[in-house]
Amino acid sequence: MHYEHLKPEHKALKEVAAKAAAQFIAPIVEKDEETGTFRPEIIKELGKLGLTGVPTPEAYGGAGLGYFEYCIALEELAAVSGAYAVSVAVSGLPQVILSLYGNEVQKKKYIPRLASGEAVGAFSLSESSAGSDAAGLKTKATKHGDEYVLNGTKLWTTQGNVAETVVVFARTGGDGPKGVSAFIVEKDTPGFRAGKKEAKMGMNISPTCEMILEDVKVPAQNLIGREGQGLKIALSALDSGRITIAATAIGVARAALEYSTQYSKGRTQFGKAIAEFQGIQFMLADMATALEASRLLVFRAAELRDQKLPFTMQAAMAKMFATDSAMKITTDAVQILGGNGYVREYPVERYMREAKAAQIVEGTNQIQRMIIGRALTKD
Repeated sequence: MHYEHLKPEHKALKEVAAKAAAQFIAPIVEKDEETGTFRPEIIKELGKLGLTGVPTPEAYGGAGLGYFEYCIALEELAAVSGAYAVSVAVSGLPQVILSLYGNEVQKKKYIPRLASGEAVGAFSLSESSAGSDAAGLKTKATKHGDEYVLNGTKLWTTQGNVAETVVVFARTGGDGPKGVSAFIVEKDTPGFRAGKKEAKMGMNISPTCEMILEDVKVPAQNLIGREGQGLKIALSALDSGRITIAATAIGVARAALEYSTQYSKGRTQFGKAIAEFQGIQFMLADMATALEASRLLVFRAAELRDQKLPFTMQAAMAKMFATDSAMKITTDAVQILGGNGYVREYPVERYMREAKAAQIVEGTNQIQRMIIGRALTKD
């Protein structure tokens, strides 16, 4: 996509994010993906440039910009590493939650370190029996005087093993959505630890962990909002998170399109560059069109959010379409490279593995279709 329509300040932000990704992430991404190495110092460097708190209010150390700007920055990071873009986006979830639902004490205590990149944040909702059905979670929070005691096991917590501030969802009431509450749990709280780190298909830089809570005592003032508001808080954060995951998918897809286009111009078969064959040109045309359409959907959802208008359905559409498109674009990029696309010497197989994760996280694309379908059919 050509970015001539962007305002000068947006072009400047895009350049800052692209340069940071090239300087700090590009030299280590392939090796660190293989070894599963996450570097908090990279988050700190991104934080110094204002990239870890883009939509967070300036009063709490953020850049005070919108989700439109956030998407521009995340796309640039994701074009180099989907994993680091996800890391920034997930560290943004506690910032979003506390900005919307936290009290003044919580905001001042926890947001600035996350917004500056000094600390990494995490969001811990899923459990073994509560993935898409988040209302089915079993982790318990029992109130004793001026504290809650949390017990249970959470799954799929991105960077839970390195996060300083984790938003944990636990059951304070009866079964179902109204019994869930949200808590801020600090890293070194006794009884709170990361369990198994998952061995994944892709996004290996970004650790995904089980989180174990054994008699974890959390001060009552670390309850976010009120008891029973937890699921509402989680779902509203996921609405915002879907925009960021969609922007991440666009960055990954763009990298795949750019790489396979360049490759097709240099790869010769039957006496000419494969880019001259109509079969390849048609593939590239479909890839570029899907990418452009994805970006427009993402920008639309971001702008609605920035204008404080309803955006749940548009965020679901953007996430579903952008991540499904990224899966197709990256798969086609592998195909254009042929045998070279399937080997790790070339980056397109990594892009394909990263795109797959984007179809699953922040609500599977089947859940997005449910959200869209319900929005269309409700009275």
